[in-house]
Amino acid sequence: MKHVLRWLLLALACFGSLNPAIQAWGQERMPTRPMRPSAEDPSNARVIVKYRANSLLRQALSERAGKTTAVAPQHASILAQRLNLPLRDGRILGAHTQALQGTGLSSTQLAAKLAAMPDVEWAVADQRRYAHALPNDPYLSDGQTITPKVGQWYLRAPDATLVSAINFVAAWNMSPGSNAVTVAVLDTGVRFEHPELRDKLYAGYDFIEDTSTANDGDGRDSSASDPGDFTSYGECGIRIPGENSSWHGTQVAGLIGAATNNQLGMAGSGGNVKLLPVRVLGRCGGWDSDIIAGMRWAAGLSTDPTIPPNNHPAQVLNLSLGSTGKCDENPLYAEAIADIRAKGASVVVSAGNDNGLATNLPANCPGVIAVAGLRHAGSKVGYSSIGPEVTLSAPAGNCVNLSGDCLYPMLTTSNDGATVPGNSIFSDSANPSLGTSFSAPLVSGTVGLMLSLHPGMAPDDVIAALQKSARPFPNTGADPKVLACQAPSETEQGECYCTRTTCGAGMLDAAGAVALASPTPLAAFIAESTSAPGQVVLNAASSIAPVNRTLVAWQWRILSGQEFASFSGSTTAAQATLVVQSAGTVQVQLVVTDNLGTTGSSTQTLAVAPSPVNAGGGGAGGSMNWAWLLGLLAASARLWRIRCTRQR
Repeated sequence: MKHVLRWLLLALACFGSLNPAIQAWGQERMPTRPMRPSAEDPSNARVIVKYRANSLLRQALSERAGKTTAVAPQHASILAQRLNLPLRDGRILGAHTQALQGTGLSSTQLAAKLAAMPDVEWAVADQRRYAHALPNDPYLSDGQTITPKVGQWYLRAPDATLVSAINFVAAWNMSPGSNAVTVAVLDTGVRFEHPELRDKLYAGYDFIEDTSTANDGDGRDSSASDPGDFTSYGECGIRIPGENSSWHGTQVAGLIGAATNNQLGMAGSGGNVKLLPVRVLGRCGGWDSDIIAGMRWAAGLSTDPTIPPNNHPAQVLNLSLGSTGKCDENPLYAEAIADIRAKGASVVVSAGNDNGLATNLPANCPGVIAVAGLRHAGSKVGYSSIGPEVTLSAPAGNCVNLSGDCLYPMLTTSNDGATVPGNSIFSDSANPSLGTSFSAPLVSGTVGLMLSLHPGMAPDDVIAALQKSARPFPNTGADPKVLACQAPSETEQGECYCTRTTCGAGMLDAAGAVALASPTPLAAFIAESTSAPGQVVLNAASSIAPVNRTLVAWQWRILSGQEFASFSGSTTAAQATLVVQSAGTVQVQLVVTDNLGTTGSSTQTLAVAPSPVNAGGGGAGGSMNWAWLLGLLAASARLWRIRCTRQR
C-alpha cells in the first residue's frame, strides 16, 4: 500500500498559553492521611482465625504439650500439613483465636480455605484500615482559591449537580491501585519532569519513525518525552490552521496516574498504578504503522528485533486518538486488538469528537472499551461521537457558560510552552482541557483499580463489570430543548440525552465497577428496626457477587454477645431476625457464597436493646463491608451541595 491512513489528534478546544507555574494551594487544607498500600499481595497471606471450642486441633496441641487443658492456639504446622501450604503462627489474639501468615496465595484465598475446615469457626483477612477521607490533593476538593473552583469535580461522588461524577473516592477505599499494574498511554509522549508524573512513569518508547512528525530530530528511539507538536498554517493540510503544542499525552497521563495523596495538585484516577508512555502521535497526528507497533509493544507482543523488549507490559492500553473509518475495513486494528486481548490486556479508546456523528476508528473495533463524553449534568456533551459500539460514557469536560472562564473542564497535568516545553502546570478554566480524549483515561484508571484488586480478570469480564455497574443516564435536567440522542447519521447532533444504543450501558461508576471486580463476593448487611418489640431484621440485599456470578448461600453467625440476643428463624437466607433479650452489644457475621463456591464475609457490632430497638452498625473484624460503605457515601453525598453556576 502506498497510502497509509494518517491519524489526526482528536481536536481539543481552547488550547493556548496556560498558567506560567504550578498554582500553589491556598489556605484551605485537606486532612492529612497516610498513603494507602497496594491491593492485597496475591502471594502473601495474612489472616485471623478462630477455632471452635471443641476443636480437635486444640485437643491435639494440648496432648502434644502434655497438658490436660487447652493451650494457646498455635496451629500453623498442623494446618500447613492439611492444606499443603507453607504457614506460620502469628500473634495469639484470644483463647481460640490467632493470626496466621502464609505464602503462595492471597489473604482472601487463605481465609476461604480455613473457613471451610470443620475445626474453624471463622476466618477473615488481616487487613489495614484507614479513615475514609478525601486524599490530600488540593484540587480534588472544591475550593475558593483555585480554578476551576469546582476542582476535580469528575472524581467526586455524584449528586444533583454533578450527575456524571464517577465516585473515585469510594473506589480508592476498595482498591488504592497497585504499582504492579501498568497502564500504557499511547499518545504524544509525556513531560517527565512534571512533579505529578515523574515518580509514576516507566521509560517507555518513541515509535514515530518520520522525523518531521516526530519533531525531536530523529526517528524511533528510547525517549518517550514530548518535544511539542505545534504546527503552522497549512502544514497538516490545505487551509488547516496552525496550533500550539497540545501536551496531549501529558494531560491524558495525569488523569490516569498523577501522584495521589501527595499534598500537591491533583489526584490521578488510577491511584498507585504505573504509567508506560508510548509515543505514537506527533506533529499533524500519527501513522497507523507507528500506532499498531506501539500497541503491540505496549502489551509485550513486539517481535521487532530492532526495538528493545518491553520489560513492563501493560495490562491496560489507553488510546485517546482516532479518525474516521470502520474497523471492519481496517484489519490492522482488529487483529492487533484481538492479539492484545488474548494476552489478557484491556484496550480503552475515546469515541471521538465529531459532534454526534459515528464513533471513530479504532473505537468502533470489536473488543475495545469505547468511551463517549458527558457533561457534568449527565447529558451527552455536544462534541462527543456516539453509536452502538460505545461501551459506556464518562465526563469529558464542558463549559456551560458561553463566555468567561470554563466552569466544568477536566483539570489535569500540562505544560505552558506554546511550542517547545516550558513550565509544568495544570490546565485550568481559562484554557480548559475538553474532549473524549479525557473520558477514556478515567475509564483506564478505573480498570487499573479493578485489576489491582483482581489481577487475573479477563478483558471480557472487565467490560461486563463496567457495563453492569454503570449508572442509568438521566433524561431530565438539561435545557428544555434537549432531546434524546438519535442513532448517528450524516447530520451532526449536539447535547442530547443519552440512550443505551447511542452512549453505551450508562455513566461510569468507578466504585461500582471496582466492587464487581472483587475475586470473592462482598458481604454486606444493614440492621433494620421493626414494629415488633425487641426484634432486629438483618438484611443482606446489598451484598454483591463478582461479575458474571450470583450469590447462592448466606450464613449468619453471632460471634459474641449471645447473652444479649439470638436468631429466630432461618440463619441461611438473605434476611435474618435477631430477638433481643437484654441491652448490650452483639457481634454478627455474615458469610455469603457465590455459585463458584467462593465466599466473602462481613462483621458488624450492633448495639441492641429489648425495647425500643436501638440497632446501629459499627466497624469490627471481618472483610470490609464495602457495599454498605458505598451506601453510606452515597447518602452523605446527597447531603453535600456544591455551589456552582446554574446550567444554561
